[in-house]
Amino acid sequence: MKLDYKHTLAACYLGYIAQAVVNNLPPLLFVTFSRQFGVSIEKIAVLITVNFVVQIAIDIAAAAFVGKLGYRVCGLMGCAANILGLAALGTLPFAIDPFVGIAAAMMLNAIGGGMMEVIVSPMVEALPGEQKSSAMSLLHSFYCWGQVGVVLLSTGYFVTAGIENWRFLPLIWAVIPLADMAMFAVVPIRTLEETTEKLPLRKLFSMKIFWLLALLMVCSGASEMAVSQWSSLFAELGLKVDKSVGDILGPCAFAALMGSARAFFGIKGGKFPLKKALAISGTMCVASYCLTVFSPYPLLSLAGCALTGCFVGIMWPGVYSLSAQLCPGGATAMFAMLALAGDAGCALGPSLVGAVSDRVTSGALPELFKNDIFSGLGTEQISLRQGIMAGAVFPLVFAAVTIILCLRKRKTQKG
Repeated sequence: MKLDYKHTLAACYLGYIAQAVVNNLPPLLFVTFSRQFGVSIEKIAVLITVNFVVQIAIDIAAAAFVGKLGYRVCGLMGCAANILGLAALGTLPFAIDPFVGIAAAMMLNAIGGGMMEVIVSPMVEALPGEQKSSAMSLLHSFYCWGQVGVVLLSTGYFVTAGIENWRFLPLIWAVIPLADMAMFAVVPIRTLEETTEKLPLRKLFSMKIFWLLALLMVCSGASEMAVSQWSSLFAELGLKVDKSVGDILGPCAFAALMGSARAFFGIKGGKFPLKKALAISGTMCVASYCLTVFSPYPLLSLAGCALTGCFVGIMWPGVYSLSAQLCPGGATAMFAMLALAGDAGCALGPSLVGAVSDRVTSGALPELFKNDIFSGLGTEQISLRQGIMAGAVFPLVFAAVTIILCLRKRKTQKG
């Protein structure tokens, strides 16, 4: 069978599903890590931070090594790291100090995830065809469908095999990056440098619009991960919802709505002004954060988590597409720098939630929800709400910047 660019696109889709596996499987096990190994909320926040800090390091290095090694070699290396990381997650915590073992496994997964993040988006941008913003949004929707699959299938595994047998689950999920590795070895690959005139990094860094786009990427990653990484634990400990129900109505619904938003924009995106769509997404994301935090009813709080997924859906791929429009010629190096900014946000968002929650629990910050409406909440529940409330600063900044970009465009048109 002759392979064409449709198979290349399929490999990119599978790469994002693999990234969804390595990013979203550990959060489903955070409470289990706490109960089985005594890993505290503070240490869980460290694990999340380690994951994205390593991805940031890969993003920084990628601008130098991706051009030399090529997309294919980097894709194969990323898949191999994810296979090793998932295998380590199911074995190392039982062989060495559990926290060190979990951290080491997450670092391997972060290397693989960071590698895929840097190469997959420019690979799709370089493929023949029009409607790049739609194609990019559809690509990123596969991350969401991967997250949905991780939550649903993992929940089914926990129900049938028992949560106590979780150690075998990462080994099963390693099949996904293994299959993607086989595809990356044979599909045809086209680079952005072949299709556009390359813009030097020095020139890119001198452009004010690039730094605004980088700020939007920080806020995109933070807005998404502040809820995504904590929603399972928030549902179980903060809302006192059954784990299976909480995972399905929390992180699973979050991912399903995020994927639906990206798929819809991938199909219909060409009909909507991109800047306006991003401004609306940021504004509504702030509203969904408020529903999550301030609702006294667990189901409404879970609905807020899910709606957050809907409204963050087009942020990351939308900013990528906007960058390709506003900074033509940025090529792989620009996508690496934007991935760096996005992963910085992925680290900052969950870390801020964890840090604020931990400080409220320890008494270093006051409990703000001590009133009649929330009188039945314990310190643990209040601390998680305040942590997520602090995370709302990121979609707020995103909304403000995109609204300013829309207003500037309108003024330019009038002038």
